[in-house]
Amino acid sequence: MPGQVRNQLNQAPASTSDATGPAQSAPAAQSAPAKPRKGHRGAAQASSAESAPAAAPATGGATGRRDPFTPLLVAPGADSGKTLNLPPGKAGLMVDTLRVDGIVHGPNGVMIAIVENPQASVYFLHEGDKLYDGTVTHIVLDSVSFHQTGTDAFGKPVDRELTKRLNPSSLGDPQ
Repeated sequence: MPGQVRNQLNQAPASTSDATGPAQSAPAAQSAPAKPRKGHRGAAQASSAESAPAAAPATGGATGRRDPFTPLLVAPGADSGKTLNLPPGKAGLMVDTLRVDGIVHGPNGVMIAIVENPQASVYFLHEGDKLYDGTVTHIVLDSVSFHQTGTDAFGKPVDRELTKRLNPSSLGDPQ
């Protein structure tokens, strides 16, 4: 019995033959495109389907399942995690991301705030400077005050006064 199975495996056809042409070897049949027969539409459709690359499912990934961590609803205008295209210089600074590194007396008694953004760029701010989402209202020896404008989650305009201290205490002064 084991010998019979071995003989059947050895006798498996090593070449394929077509009713319209001579036999081809298995590697040549795989690399050569199939020739459609006249009056046979299925072969023509199959050959065009083989030449087109398989598209991944729209729901995501090779498994065809949706990523459970992506939000189902995206707020209009949200870039889904992409950074904003902010203008260069002071006009691109956002009040919430600034850190006050120092405050100095400038010429004529003017106070100058030294601030740093998350990209570690340093800027010198004066009273009245306009930022991306606010303005510098007041600079004193230990803090800088900003007037921040923006919108809440419902699109309602919101204005607030925000003071950032030079040396925030560990008890809750946010930087």
